[in-house]
Amino acid sequence: MAEIVIKNFDKPKKGARSGSVTQKRVRDASTGKFVIVRTINGHSETLGEDLDYVFRRNVEKARRDNKAVTGAPDRVPGRG
Repeated sequence: MAEIVIKNFDKPKKGARSGSVTQKRVRDASTGKFVIVRTINGHSETLGEDLDYVFRRNVEKARRDNKAVTGAPDRVPGRG
């Protein structure tokens, strides 16, 4: 016998963002690697939240990159 599942599809997904922050993957001209560019709608009612969101994502990426280089997320890589 088939199982019947009822789900409400009208609710937004948990953690879903509005359309005021968009992101696009573009190729870096100097290295040729893909990078994510996030853009913010300056006329958005949620400008402060959008800036906070983009800042948190940038910090997370910087910590991941530092951890890959130094083994610790909050140390500055050495020169050279």
